[in-house]
Amino acid sequence: MKIITWNVQWFCGLDGVIDIARVVKDARDMADFDVICMQEVAVNYPRLDGNASHNQPQILKSLLPGFEVFFGAAVDELSPDGRSRQRFGNLIATRLPVAQVHHHALPYPADATPGGVRSMPRMCTNATVITPFGPVRFMTTHLEFYSPSMRMAQAQELLRLHHEGCAHAATPPLIDDTGSAFQSKPHTLHCILTGDFNFESDGPEYALLNAPQGSVNAMHDAWTMAHPNIPHAPTFRLHDRRYGPVPIACDFMFVSDSLTSQVKRMDVNPDTRVSDHQPVLLELG
Repeated sequence: MKIITWNVQWFCGLDGVIDIARVVKDARDMADFDVICMQEVAVNYPRLDGNASHNQPQILKSLLPGFEVFFGAAVDELSPDGRSRQRFGNLIATRLPVAQVHHHALPYPADATPGGVRSMPRMCTNATVITPFGPVRFMTTHLEFYSPSMRMAQAQELLRLHHEGCAHAATPPLIDDTGSAFQSKPHTLHCILTGDFNFESDGPEYALLNAPQGSVNAMHDAWTMAHPNIPHAPTFRLHDRRYGPVPIACDFMFVSDSLTSQVKRMDVNPDTRVSDHQPVLLELG
């Protein structure tokens, strides 16, 4: 099973052109993926670089026949002219069966930094996918960039959501076969957490997610499983240094204890320039 995560920057390349098809092409050139997780997907933001005035999840669905596309809007707001809605968030697309989907708003605490900091709401899209390994909870997210206190609160919530999912797997709800919304749903210890986390591997948020306290099914950075003792390949600021002078890795995939033995390969595409981030591939099996 092959999974890609990619902050696609509303599909705007370093040439300033928005082209969803070429992003899909570069992803497919990287792997015949079963699941792709994307961050920074836009609906109706004409003032973004390149003019993201279209419905990007809808276009993406047309470019991925046989895939279901699940878009979660972290931001859902009235446009400045008051005539339409704008949405910005993450999505999961997969050709595998999806048993259930949740969209979780992440904490958005006020930051008391004098003068304020730029920020926006963040969320996590959670899809339980039926895979060769059984049900797997795919969680994809994009954490706060400018505010460390917000980012830590969001990382703590991601860990809480993972613990909650594991608790339901260990102690499932009462079996219900009525066909109502109470009908039984799959719960699983298997989890893959992906996204642009806006922290590096030496940050406190990384330490929290990579080695959580307690006995609940722990999470592990899949890169360290596939490449022991090798530094992370950079995923941001590799070709575009607007946000800093040194390339860094901030796009990760964390896997649950139950999946660590299945980590087969993990790669980063260092060449593509159709976003300001590089795509990351994880292969299980």
